[in-house]
Amino acid sequence: MDLALQLLFTGIGIGAVYALVALGFVLIFRATNVVNFAQGEFSMVAAYLMVVAVEAGLPYWAAFIVALLGMALLGVVFNLGVYYPLRHRTYLPVIIATIGASILLANSVLAIYGPQPQVLEGWFETPGIQVGPVYLDSQYLLIIGVTICLVIFNFWFFEKTLLGKKLQATSQDKEMASLLGISVSTMIMITFIYSAVLGGLAGILVAPVLFVSIQMGSTIALKAFAATIIGGFGDVAGAIIGGLALGVIETFGAAYISVPYKDGFAFLVLVAFLIFRPQGIFGERVAEKA
Repeated sequence: MDLALQLLFTGIGIGAVYALVALGFVLIFRATNVVNFAQGEFSMVAAYLMVVAVEAGLPYWAAFIVALLGMALLGVVFNLGVYYPLRHRTYLPVIIATIGASILLANSVLAIYGPQPQVLEGWFETPGIQVGPVYLDSQYLLIIGVTICLVIFNFWFFEKTLLGKKLQATSQDKEMASLLGISVSTMIMITFIYSAVLGGLAGILVAPVLFVSIQMGSTIALKAFAATIIGGFGDVAGAIIGGLALGVIETFGAAYISVPYKDGFAFLVLVAFLIFRPQGIFGERVAEKA
């Protein structure tokens, strides 16, 4: 039981990272009806920005702000350079463009920093606390706490604010939103910025747990994409639940079955869902998109 509780805590911490990146997938999909396969690279780029800012001598909190501002700028550039020129095309060219952008980002970072993994220190000097039989790692506590805060913020933002309602209207019907005076291009720009910041935040939070490397983005993105499908593509709650579930499943699988094959458990669950419940846990949202 002690081991199970420890694994549950660790799994929720890792799953929270997948949930944040999956949330970025969902927001872009709902706004543009395409999947942004560069979402994982947003996490990787943010982690490298954080490392560079810290090594430049900035305080940790200042480096964090600089990294997130850099991700907001990347979201603007990504929208204008990848999505906007293809906005009137079908979804397939846009998806291919996001894959190309993902490769470009990964190889650009590789050319600048090389293949050597980087190390980023955690937020806290205290590594963690012991609560009964469970050791609560401070970085995992931070990840879980930030994820809970963002879930609450997302609910408040999209349900209680005018801007959030405009974003939802744009995702449901762009033409009708435009007729109502909503700037569709601005709403999509905000969505790309927000998803880039979310992906970057996930990368910064998980960087002290993992090595900062070129491969970290693709690994996180694949798990987050699987979580999005498991939760129900296009469903915000499904992305959160799917991410947490995958984190717990792969952690328990690594402990009780096989460590080398821990990355495969998520995809076994994904295959099972695609066979027996392709609409996901909460069911796929069905709506007409302009």
